[in-house]
Amino acid sequence: DRRELWRGAALLSMEPQVFDLLVFLVGNRDRVVSKDDLLASVWGGRIVSESTVASRINAARRAIGDNGEQQRLIRTIIGRGVRFVGTVRERQGAGQPVTAFIAPWLSIVVLPFTNLSDDPQQEYFADGITDDLTTDLSRISGSFVIARNTAFTYKGQSVDVKQIGYELGVRYVLEGSVRRAGEWVRMNVQLTDAESGAHLWADRFDTDHADLVAAQDEITGRLARTLDVELVRDVGRRIADEKAADPDARDLVMRGRALRFRPASVANREQALRVFERALEIDPRSSDAKIGIASTLVTNLADGWSSLPQEDEVRAEQLLLEVLETGLNSASAHTAGGILRRVQNRLWEAKMEFEAAITLDRNETGAFYHLGVTLMLLGQPEAAIPHIEKAIRLNPHDPNSASRYWALGLCCLLLGDIDRALDLISKARAQNPRLWYVHLDLAGALGLRGDLEEARKALAKAIELKPEMNSLDRLRAYPGGGNPKFGALCENTVNLGLRRAGMPDE
Repeated sequence: DRRELWRGAALLSMEPQVFDLLVFLVGNRDRVVSKDDLLASVWGGRIVSESTVASRINAARRAIGDNGEQQRLIRTIIGRGVRFVGTVRERQGAGQPVTAFIAPWLSIVVLPFTNLSDDPQQEYFADGITDDLTTDLSRISGSFVIARNTAFTYKGQSVDVKQIGYELGVRYVLEGSVRRAGEWVRMNVQLTDAESGAHLWADRFDTDHADLVAAQDEITGRLARTLDVELVRDVGRRIADEKAADPDARDLVMRGRALRFRPASVANREQALRVFERALEIDPRSSDAKIGIASTLVTNLADGWSSLPQEDEVRAEQLLLEVLETGLNSASAHTAGGILRRVQNRLWEAKMEFEAAITLDRNETGAFYHLGVTLMLLGQPEAAIPHIEKAIRLNPHDPNSASRYWALGLCCLLLGDIDRALDLISKARAQNPRLWYVHLDLAGALGLRGDLEEARKALAKAIELKPEMNSLDRLRAYPGGGNPKFGALCENTVNLGLRRAGMPDE
């Protein structure tokens, strides 16, 4: 009745016709609104051009922080019309209904980092950290990140995170400080729930790079990747708690990603796959759901957990092709495609896919890890090690770091460094004892060192977890390991140790 649109404490200015269009979309959010519906309700039955309607829709999007590319609040359904898809809560206020837009699930503002160094000239370094984090977090699928220019209006102010969340319409606020002395840099960060004011996560990052650019890249890369995991976990929990009865496709994709961030197991992967499949049923055009399904299928293939490997390979290939046909250039899609090519023993194609993923997202830890594994399978363990170490450095608290330590350990084993290999593979087993290949290569390393009793125990556990992997011939035929150079390295190291542990050739 007042014809006002507010964001927090700010009254927004907008044309009357754009206001009417927005109110009509929100009021009819349970369905797709056609152009005829808009003409009848907003234009009073008058005929106007397609471009006029499109310009008003774009203006409505801009008013509420949306755009035609993301379409996270107002979505165009080609050939059908438009629909308001943002979460809405209607409440009673001052005797009349008030409609409130609820902040997107993964919405965040990165406040300008505080420079705690004695040198005021280091202010640019703190600002650079803020800029890079804003950019990196915006790459997270489904995220809504407040632009740098808006965030910097709070620079130097004493802030109330709950007020900022209200004013900017975000659920999370990230704050931090940077202290630099000589070549040593320390950054403290904390992630806060803007609704409750509760601290969700905090950490400290140190580096001693003499090169400031390298220091900035390393710190922001590690922080962005850690935040990706922490944010998706918290969002997944919130969605499960608050919208269990009526999740939409985007909610389900976020829940699926949260499940994928759990330690690798058949049960966790199956649960994630069910959630992604449900998202695709709700929105058959969802590229994120297709990538989620394909990524889960190909990692199951790579880990030997697929019960229908041929069908899963075909399905993953088709889903990734459909994503590619939309024109979406996704780092996650390239990573999934690379794993698929590696399973198919098309190792050079896999290498190119992982390199493409890293070009698109410098924090794609999965691509660094799988690139390292691919180089190892190409018979280049020494070249593989820096990429696997980079994946560990970017996300040292990764719940799936067991596979990273296994790959690093196997590279060391292939290079003849048995003691370091044993340390790393033992660490992998401690972090996730459900991975059959970790026990298998641990048996190989123990056999090489002459600890035959422990080697036999590790081999027995590997076969218990993966009964069909009971001979060296079966191991040689495993998908992804068909390169002759890699095979020759294995014969002189891990296979020799397995033979000593009692694994037969046939």
